[in-house]
Amino acid sequence: MSPVVSIGAAARRPCTLVVCRGCCCGDARKNPGIDHDWQLERLRSAAAASRGRFTVRTSDCLGPCGQANLVVVQPSSEGRRRGGRAAWVGFVTDDESLDGILAWAEAGGPGMAQPSATLALQMVDPRAV
Repeated sequence: MSPVVSIGAAARRPCTLVVCRGCCCGDARKNPGIDHDWQLERLRSAAAASRGRFTVRTSDCLGPCGQANLVVVQPSSEGRRRGGRAAWVGFVTDDESLDGILAWAEAGGPGMAQPSATLALQMVDPRAV
């Protein structure tokens, strides 16, 4: 088996938070009482302050609507080389969930650091939904 070689930007890709904002995630009808815009702004502000350690992007519906709001934590290039894989975090509806995701991303995300025990309980297997 030959070694994996990353070229260009892929060699330096940071941990990425993919925030679902499809049919159910981010919808006040599904999760009333949550300031969905503020959640996204908080994540984006933290990413800007991270100086490139992690990024945030949004996506249309990712599928597991029963676990809205959903954030996928993708590993950095280095995290992937170390065996990290995308982690799907469901029920991101409170400050504690955001705190856990941000702390994990700051620490490097999948392959670089372990999620908190609480965050691990929120993991969703998208294949099982």
